[in-house]
Amino acid sequence: MTILGIETSCDETSAAVVLNGRTILSNVVSSSVDFHKKTGGIVPEVAARKQVESIIPVLDECLSLAKTTLKKIDAIAVTAGPGLLGSLIVGTATAKTLALSLNKPLIPVNHLLAHIYTNWLEENIPDFPLISLIVSGGHTQLILMKNHKDIKILGETRDDAAGESFDKVARILNLGYPGGPAIEKKALDFKSKETSLVLPKPLIHSKDYDFSFSGLKTAAFTAFKTKKHTACEIAHSFQEAVCEVLVKKTVKAVLENKVNSVVLAGGVSANKRLRELFFKNEQLEKMKIKVYIPKIALCTDNAASIASCAFYHRNITQLEQVLPNSSLFFEN
Repeated sequence: MTILGIETSCDETSAAVVLNGRTILSNVVSSSVDFHKKTGGIVPEVAARKQVESIIPVLDECLSLAKTTLKKIDAIAVTAGPGLLGSLIVGTATAKTLALSLNKPLIPVNHLLAHIYTNWLEENIPDFPLISLIVSGGHTQLILMKNHKDIKILGETRDDAAGESFDKVARILNLGYPGGPAIEKKALDFKSKETSLVLPKPLIHSKDYDFSFSGLKTAAFTAFKTKKHTACEIAHSFQEAVCEVLVKKTVKAVLENKVNSVVLAGGVSANKRLRELFFKNEQLEKMKIKVYIPKIALCTDNAASIASCAFYHRNITQLEQVLPNSSLFFEN
């Protein structure tokens, strides 16, 4: 089954053609990040306008690279939410128009769930049941998946998402946007093995699976204001604190649920320090739990994950019921 995926939830415009949920025939991504660097963050209206400018060229390139045509596509999948409403409207309107004119099935997709399916686009796929850690700019969630249909949210952030906290701390340190890569790069400049800066690791010992990063962000701001610590030291300590919390909570979920795999998903999963801590975690190795993390190119928003998710869920929906939803919930 060949599915055309369309993703426009935020500042990336993406279209992809995926065969049987596994094989990427094309995956084109156009980002407006350079425009948002000027304002230090995403401006929703600018993002939506860039989506309008990019969607047709991206679709054309996607089909060309896949060496196929719209008529040969079996179904169309599109991000219905969550995301920026203006951006979502561009994608859903495009997908509905194509589905109606071509008489093709239309499959709306929750783009958080789709993040997980980047791991099905790799050579080796995860074994169920599994724990998935979704870490992105807008969300941080721990998910228990027993199979493609049996999905349960174990915990999520109570305030800022991990990616959001990276952006905010990067802004505090005047490192620019996007914050994730900026913090990671600055942290590498800290060469000392020891630091006097001890940042909190919120909820790391709590009995639940929830996260909280707003207090950590505030602590980083306080450290910056004292002028006793360099930007690279704060970046290093902040990154270590976030990564330790994410790993610890995920391992806790593994210990308390009988699973075979751990999968990471979302933009923050591109962080090299986080990837290192997961791949080298002694507890996971001892339990012989396999860790799956997508290629860095697939960590950010992309349409290949939308098409893959649609293949496994087949939630074919009437056109009039496919509506953009900026706060679409991840259903248990």
